[in-house]
Amino acid sequence: MTLQVWTYIMVGVTFGVYLTIAWMSRVRDTKGFYVAGGGVPPLANGMATAADWMSAASFISMAGLISFLGYTGAVYLMGWTGGYVLLALLLAPYLRKFGKFTVPDFVGDRYYSRTARVVALVCAIFVSLTYVAGQMRGVGIVFSRFLETDVNTGVLIGMVIVFIYAGLGGMKGITYTQVAQYCVLIVAFLIPAVAISLKITGVAIPQIGFGSTIQAGPDAGKYLLETLDTIGRDLGFREYTSAFGAGNKSMLDVFALTMSLMVGTAGLPHVIIRFYTVPSVRAARLSAGYALLFIAILYTTAPAVASFARYNMIGTVNDAPYVQMPSWFTKWEQTGLIAWVDKNDDGLIQYRAGKVFAGKPNFIDGAGSHGQRLVANQVTESANELYVDRDIMVLANPEIAALSPWVIALVVAGGLAAALSTASGLLLVIASSISHDLYYRIINRKASEKKRLLIGRIMIGVAVCVAGYFGVNPPGFVAQVVALAFGLGASSFFPVLVLGIFSKRTTREGAICGMIAGIGFTMFYIVQTKFLGVGWWLFGISPEGIGMIGMLINFAVTLGVSAITAPPPQEVQELVENVRSPRGAGSAIDH
Repeated sequence: MTLQVWTYIMVGVTFGVYLTIAWMSRVRDTKGFYVAGGGVPPLANGMATAADWMSAASFISMAGLISFLGYTGAVYLMGWTGGYVLLALLLAPYLRKFGKFTVPDFVGDRYYSRTARVVALVCAIFVSLTYVAGQMRGVGIVFSRFLETDVNTGVLIGMVIVFIYAGLGGMKGITYTQVAQYCVLIVAFLIPAVAISLKITGVAIPQIGFGSTIQAGPDAGKYLLETLDTIGRDLGFREYTSAFGAGNKSMLDVFALTMSLMVGTAGLPHVIIRFYTVPSVRAARLSAGYALLFIAILYTTAPAVASFARYNMIGTVNDAPYVQMPSWFTKWEQTGLIAWVDKNDDGLIQYRAGKVFAGKPNFIDGAGSHGQRLVANQVTESANELYVDRDIMVLANPEIAALSPWVIALVVAGGLAAALSTASGLLLVIASSISHDLYYRIINRKASEKKRLLIGRIMIGVAVCVAGYFGVNPPGFVAQVVALAFGLGASSFFPVLVLGIFSKRTTREGAICGMIAGIGFTMFYIVQTKFLGVGWWLFGISPEGIGMIGMLINFAVTLGVSAITAPPPQEVQELVENVRSPRGAGSAIDH
């Protein structure tokens, strides 16, 4: 069977499974809609958390970034992994003891303030919408290539699927759908990784293979990583394994980005809410351990996949005649995610360091002398002729390695599972923030279960439409967009959650001012540097890493304002004392 047929089969079967699970898990009450009834077993919740956590950024984009950035790209891996450990040890058990549905719920009750609840609600929506934009871009990339639709149509299909199973089953449906999606995405990531590792190094375990020697071809007997370093130097790139220095991120920016990703993880509302779906504090700890194990399987494989992809891609395309390129190249070229400009008119693809275009490729009608797509905005002073979007490396890797069509189709299904699993969790956070935290807790305390469910589902629909827009008009690569969301989470939620648990003296005035100052500064810097063309003016820190500074500002403002305002009421201080001893499964206070 052809790749197209296999793709339709894999995607059709997996989507059918997801929708079936959602229908069988449909809910009729708000507890099932928000926290799956609080009865999910730890193992299942660990798998669901891993799927929720490992978004399109982890499956599609992280290995792609490492493939192009080398050692520096591993900052995403280190930050996200360390962040989950931080979340599991520092926050999860205590938040589960508190027993609320959402992060704004915790903030509103801990800081005894409707204003604090609304500020937290707005922050949750900003963080979640930024994050979900990256997922929808991932969906569009997958559909645009393998189902041969345009990106807009691909995003629309993803929107419809997510709305159905998120709106129908709520958190219960999402949880068990994510269990299935984890199984799909991890199998889809590992099978090609093992196959390519065997093909290049003869070692079946990718984590060992990418540190082994190449078994055939002109580089036979050489270590893979040393070969990538040599290739990089010869083509004008920095060495693949180099850490800091010319062409790499500065040490300060690497530290800031790692910290932003770590503490942003601990402040992500769609991950935190997963620990409310289990029946006890002990189950929350167990599910966190399971999730870390399931996450580690993919995260330790990603650097190997990145190395294999870079070696295969350079070996296939560099100095090769365009007219002899295999079909995968021209198929990706039609999506606009690969482009070649024959700057010296020799018909060969020269892949070197340097920009090919000013910005993204601006394609024009007509074909070049070799049949390639013509681009209007090429950069003539650079010798580089090849543009490759970083987000396609994992998806294109099995094609470049000439694996079987069913393996390629499985990777497609895995990429969609990763994007849609996280998107559904984020959409539920947005819906619950508005329907529960705003409408029920502030506007109408007498609202019926039926009405609250209806508003929640309407809000999922609205959020899906907004997410679809950002999927069509993304502000960067998938991992970059997701990193921005982590920065917003770091600068808004992490300080007030940590201080809310471990400091009885932190006041509502401090929390409100801290959240506003932290996320306000972070958004200001991101908008300036990402959209207004302003340089990285604060110590050379990138917009993806500025969340660390926003977090420090939040801590300083929260503690400073708390020191000069009246202490919290005695009952709130007793609540904090109770939450800090996470024994048992009950809520600290009633809904």
